Parts: sequence; C-alpha cells; structure tokens
Amino acid sequence: MDYTISSVLAAAGGGAGVPILALFGAAIACGIIIVGASLGIGMIGSKAVDSIARQPEAGSRIFIAMILAAALIEGVTFFALLICFLSVFWLRGAA
Repeated sequence: MDYTISSVLAAAGGGAGVPILALFGAAIACGIIIVGASLGIGMIGSKAVDSIARQPEAGSRIFIAMILAAALIEGVTFFALLICFLSVFWLRGAA
C-alpha cells in the first residue's frame, strides 16, 4: 500500500519541491469527503424522521438502523480524511 500512495503522490508532485497541485488536490478531496458525509447523514436523518412519522410503532427499529448507518458513514469518512491528511503530511515531509 505504501508503494501505491508514494508513487501516486510522487507522480503528482513533478519532482520539484512541495507539489502544490498535490496539496491542493488533497485539500479539495477533504472538502468533498466532508460534504458527501454530511449529505449522506442528513438524508438518513430526514428519511428516518419521515418513516417514523408514517409508522410510529416502528420508531425504535428505524432509530437503531439510522444510528448504525450514520456510524458507518462516519467511520468511512474518518478513514478517508486520515488518508488525505497523511498524504499532506507525507508531501510536506518530502520537501
């Protein structure tokens, strides 16, 4: 795994100093990750409220499913942000 990340970041850098475009790409990726996760969790919450309003007797099961789905989205988001931050720190250390 280290070879693939290193080769992609080295190719994006062009070999001269801190690759500005690679840092910019990592920052844009972090923003896209946050926006995607927030939209996903917002949609989960809105659909859960709609379904609880339609079937109040199934509210506890819907709530549990909503919390589980939101936790899974947060987990994937944290891993993606970790990869972006590690790439930024790796690029700064390479300079």
